Amino acid sequence: MKSLMIFFVLMALFITLSATTSNNEQFLNEDDETQEAISLRGTSRFLAQKNARVVMTCDKYPRVCRAKGSPGRDCCKKKCVNVLTDRLNCGKCGKKCKYSEICCKGECVNPWSNKKHCGSCGNKCKKGNACVYGMCSYA
Repeated sequence: MKSLMIFFVLMALFITLSATTSNNEQFLNEDDETQEAISLRGTSRFLAQKNARVVMTCDKYPRVCRAKGSPGRDCCKKKCVNVLTDRLNCGKCGKKCKYSEICCKGECVNPWSNKKHCGSCGNKCKKGNACVYGMCSYA
């Protein structure tokens, strides 16, 4: 009686495992003798395919940076950036601004005290006013 109960439990476990495996995995390359199992949990069938997406980096394809929606037209370390506004590549690739500075028109400036870029890029203080704490004529 006890061995019959163990048999039924093992059969139920086997059926459960085989059902979940067939729902969560797909075998690719059916032509080949070797097949790989790829889990489809959380992905679509298109994303599960091998080599489905080719990554185009700007060092190999410079036109990528000119595409609509690109963060910038310049390529620095395989990433598209705008050297006129990027703090990590201000004016040229690799030129980093200090912690307190921002990049305005390719120059690292301190927005707390710069008269031409007071508080933000292009915010120019009027003649005779000083930039203090990022505001024109604070006092």
